[in-house]
Amino acid sequence: MSGMEREYIRDRTREGQESARKRGKSIGGPGVTDEDMLSMALHLRDQETSLRDIAKRLVITTGAKKGQHPSPATVMRMLREHDERAATAASA
Repeated sequence: MSGMEREYIRDRTREGQESARKRGKSIGGPGVTDEDMLSMALHLRDQETSLRDIAKRLVITTGAKKGQHPSPATVMRMLREHDERAATAASA
């Protein structure tokens, strides 16, 4: 019974998030990456630096996490999104 309840809540949450996105609302917290961070990450990736080492060398410059390092997952997502944008621009 509790499994069905959890599944129902999860489905309703996803529907609400999808509805919010359609209305132009942002889901999640504010972004911590910027263009300077991206350019530094790209430079370090060109030098074959690992994601963990890239994350340790980058510093968040704004917001509540100012002065902290982004997670390796954030660095990976930032680089992947950049690569996807570059691939889309190249094919257009």
